[in-house]
Amino acid sequence: MKILFIGGTGNISRASSALAIERGMDLYLLNRGNTSTAMEGARNLKADINDKSKVLSLIKEHYFDVVVNWIAFTPEDIQRDYELFKDHTDQYIFISSASCYQKPLSYPVITESTPLINPFWDYSRSKIACEDLLTNLYRQHDFPITIVRPSLTYDTVIPVPIGGWKEYTIIDRIKKGKKIIVHGDGSSLWTITHANDFAIGFLGLIGHQQAIGQSFHITSDEILTWNQIYDAVALAAGKQAMKVYIPSDYLGTFDKNLRGSLLGDKAVSTIFDNSKIRSFVPEFNPVIRFKDGIRNTIHWFEEKQERMIIKNKTNEFMDRIINTYTRP
Repeated sequence: MKILFIGGTGNISRASSALAIERGMDLYLLNRGNTSTAMEGARNLKADINDKSKVLSLIKEHYFDVVVNWIAFTPEDIQRDYELFKDHTDQYIFISSASCYQKPLSYPVITESTPLINPFWDYSRSKIACEDLLTNLYRQHDFPITIVRPSLTYDTVIPVPIGGWKEYTIIDRIKKGKKIIVHGDGSSLWTITHANDFAIGFLGLIGHQQAIGQSFHITSDEILTWNQIYDAVALAAGKQAMKVYIPSDYLGTFDKNLRGSLLGDKAVSTIFDNSKIRSFVPEFNPVIRFKDGIRNTIHWFEEKQERMIIKNKTNEFMDRIINTYTRP
């Protein structure tokens, strides 16, 4: 099977690329060709996806069973991909986001039929607009789409809202006994998925004829409170978390993006029903518990000094919010 990944070496996608190679798929990676994006066993096509003439010259002799765009965020990205790949693939997979699901939820269990509406986060609304355009292209032009909605998925990022992701700041604070921020009271429910588990479900959709025109979320079945999540992060860092609870809407007044990320996603309890992905990919069975996965992630950060990014700006931001909120 011949596959093209646009991107393919990021936090979520790298595990899927590795599994595709392991399974003997003929994997092409389209990216700008940075040395950090190289993957043994994959063929590389070097171009900026926005350089349409360059991309067309690279793919003119190729036909792909599947094209996956891991880095499309706007309807303009989708329209560009349609024009590039409409005659070059049997399946186009768009990586959307589970943050598109209705906020606040009208029903506590999320299925693929849960409405897509997020009044808080521009990122999610753009992804919804991408899905709308793809649906129209499928209906009107028979463009063979599949939509995949990851939730908070991690491997080479620390999946907490403030001081984490590509930063090591949250770990440094925990190790130094400094206070950290937990949104709300820490009791809302959340699901965090390891990229290796995600990859098994995702690869099962590649080339799946019955997945055309369908949408799927792919998440872990482990449901944790944010208190449990932060405790697991602290345990992996070897210390106890000094948590300060601050309302999400209050945090949002300090940062518009944080308002979207929290009120439009992480502040809302989420329980995902994974029945659909299991019915299409019976082998999907997430097994990596967060307390184990986050330990490996922190170890990955600590393997190289340049990965342990500690930002003074983030520390100052957290200290300012904590001091302002807790001031008598």
